[in-house]
Amino acid sequence: MIVEMKNSSALFCSDPAQRVLVRLKNAVFTAFFLLATSACAALPDTQAIIARHSGQAAQFENARGVLSAEKSAAIVADLKRKSGDIDILDKQIALEQAIIGSPLILGNKVTLLQDGASTYAAMFAAIRKARDHINLESYIIEDDEIGRQFADLLLERQRQGVQVNVIYDSVGAVNTPAAFFDRLRAGGIAVLEFNPLNPLAAKKEWLIYNRDHRKILLIDGSTAFIGGINISSVYSSGSATKRIKTTAVNTVAWRDTDLQIDGPVVAELQKLFMDTWQKQHGPALAPKAYFPPLKAQGKDLVRAIGSTPDDPFSLIYLTLISAIGNAERQVELTNAYFVPDPQLLKSLIDAAGRGVDVRLILPSHSDSDVVFHAGRSHYAALLKGGVKIYERQGALLHSKTAVIDGVWSCVGSTNLDWRSFLDNDEVNAVILGREFAGQMQTMFNQDIAESVRIDADAWAHRSILLRLKEWGASLFQRWL
Repeated sequence: MIVEMKNSSALFCSDPAQRVLVRLKNAVFTAFFLLATSACAALPDTQAIIARHSGQAAQFENARGVLSAEKSAAIVADLKRKSGDIDILDKQIALEQAIIGSPLILGNKVTLLQDGASTYAAMFAAIRKARDHINLESYIIEDDEIGRQFADLLLERQRQGVQVNVIYDSVGAVNTPAAFFDRLRAGGIAVLEFNPLNPLAAKKEWLIYNRDHRKILLIDGSTAFIGGINISSVYSSGSATKRIKTTAVNTVAWRDTDLQIDGPVVAELQKLFMDTWQKQHGPALAPKAYFPPLKAQGKDLVRAIGSTPDDPFSLIYLTLISAIGNAERQVELTNAYFVPDPQLLKSLIDAAGRGVDVRLILPSHSDSDVVFHAGRSHYAALLKGGVKIYERQGALLHSKTAVIDGVWSCVGSTNLDWRSFLDNDEVNAVILGREFAGQMQTMFNQDIAESVRIDADAWAHRSILLRLKEWGASLFQRWL
């Protein structure tokens, strides 16, 4: 989405008619603006790319470098033995390796973090332990209670000799006063605005729709946080249903997911941050140990995947399509903004058609009505194809996660929409192994328990008004 969480106040307007008018006005303006400014980007022919890169052997790395073919084959065999001989392991590992280029790295410790409260607590603890540098990249950084807590803590670490570097997106932080970032700069923090809205301030080709949607926090080049959580107080309440109120935006619970990663794969995430800083012509970075020697911290196998519009195609998109295509038993997706393209839609329906249990957890309400109804416009086809759809009740769903065959997991910033796949800088992590996937499935089941399943017969008899909203929203889905 070009705007995330920015129209939340309209969601809770007391006058329903006024609420509809505001949303319609915003949607029409945004859609036509993007129509006028967008390039004719297109998603790749996934089947052709997958076929071209299939059949290669899987390969792994650890903190010391690339493992031999024999050791790599032994790791795959052990994974399959522990996971019930699931073909997705060797097929998907090899395909990702061939297409993406980023290595699958052993020796990491991955901690699953649910919701903003636990994520911020872990982030603050890690920031306080920083001794060399802190790199923060976030789509949204708000000037609110949480944003100021981050600012105060980062400034304190900067005073202690820890170099802090910050990237924020110009659209994502459009409501954040310049004084907020000026204060950081005055304290010695290096600050970079990604793709400024003002074309005269652009550091490269000015593309209004290219946004930095990543959320990355890197501590001393050895600890990383990635996921869906921005720097904003809307995340701080947690997602318990009993906490839901509708009197103000900042009292509404948000459901989101992040990861803390310790280990060698952090170097790959650091490369993504550095690449963005360089491409956006940020100020010269202070000389620090951005790539320290890294040791094994755990047993998790992780691949970091970054995607930008500069790539020939979205690496994250292709990874997901191929993983769904290789699924044998289960596909479990949770996503905040679901506006699938025809290939993603087909991959889900095809998986269900070959007997895979395909389950989607999607929002029951959203901070963007247009996106919400555009996503719902695909429900009929999905339900007819055997896909099970659940809508998360209570908390506003913002997670972007996947679990496939109980062994392949993915968490990151990427929505299942055209903008994430074509226009945004995004970052996801793929984690292999039944142990971590088990944690993901537990989380998925908890969300299922807070969800309502969409009944195919009931959906077929939904109101004309809902159908009209879906049709109208679907006209703009490429630009949502």
